[in-house]
Amino acid sequence: MQPDTVSQPVMTGIRKNRPPLQWVGQVFLGFIALVMVYILGKNLIQGPEIFTQFVISGLQLGFVYALIALGYTMVYGIVKLINFAHGDVFMVGAFTSYFLVERFSLHIWPAAIWPDMNGTLVMIIGTITVILISMILCILLAVTIERVAYKPLRNAPRIAALITAIGVSFFLEYFGALNFVFSPRFIPYKRPFEVVAWYIDTTGIHQIIQGTPPPENAITFSNILIIIMVASILVQIFLQFLVRRTKMGIAMRAVSFDKPTARLMGINVDQVISFTFAIGAGFAGLGGVLYAIAYSSINSLMGVLPGLKAFVAAVLGGIGSIPGAFVGALIMGQAEALTMGFISTPMRDAVAFAILIIVLLIRPTGIFGEPEAEKA
Repeated sequence: MQPDTVSQPVMTGIRKNRPPLQWVGQVFLGFIALVMVYILGKNLIQGPEIFTQFVISGLQLGFVYALIALGYTMVYGIVKLINFAHGDVFMVGAFTSYFLVERFSLHIWPAAIWPDMNGTLVMIIGTITVILISMILCILLAVTIERVAYKPLRNAPRIAALITAIGVSFFLEYFGALNFVFSPRFIPYKRPFEVVAWYIDTTGIHQIIQGTPPPENAITFSNILIIIMVASILVQIFLQFLVRRTKMGIAMRAVSFDKPTARLMGINVDQVISFTFAIGAGFAGLGGVLYAIAYSSINSLMGVLPGLKAFVAAVLGGIGSIPGAFVGALIMGQAEALTMGFISTPMRDAVAFAILIIVLLIRPTGIFGEPEAEKA
């Protein structure tokens, strides 16, 4: 088993012959790739500033997708379950942070205890507190779902667990849409910190003064982008360390490889599975908070499309591979942003799911996945 994957198929025997449909898919993909390169190259030459701006938007979206995709790939790697309720855990994380900020003003709690504390320090401590509580609630929710809905079906056919996951997803979405829970409305999200933006032009990097628009051909970005990128990269580094260097990581890889043998070796398989759900849900909660901060609007169905696109990202990168989920998410973010910028906004979802179809036709195991083999 490679150290950068949670799950990996056993490579024994003779490799399967490639079906003719894969060759057709490769030719089609090559044609699509040439068309996309032509469109993107043309727009890059005509407006490099606009092109770069859409790339930055794609990075912001891709890093958020990465936080969700990591949960999909870890759970699938351990229990071979596509947890479709994962996107709704992401939604619960966003709403938890909303109530903590809007109703309880938890983002400024240090100022109430220490009035003389520096404003920047108050913002940092308050925001981290909001994020941590949101992650903890998502962890509790995911562990409860795993124990109640998935654990009793551990030895049932996979289709039973898959249908249950879809049912849990629908329950969370429409229970959250009730007026006494989250309501079905789109709710404006109050950010827990002040947004600071900069622009880049030929003279360097400059801060944008509030109320003053940046120059016409400048490239803009904000501290929200930096926070999302740093958080996502730190999560990726943490997971690599967890899976490769800790006892729990070794147990996770052992359980993903062979559960009965792992039990015989003294590993608490149920505990490992619950831990995997918990850590994936924590990162989904983090992604939900950052997504809400970035786009300033939340609703009870906000986890559906980001969750599905993160799943596509996990499949694209190679489901079961942690680096694969990260890379696949960045590719998905760029594909969506550039489609919105240079083709059509309604096409962004179509392109995302077209990527899934193409990947399943050409390389079902994804970029970092290993092809399966027939046993001799």
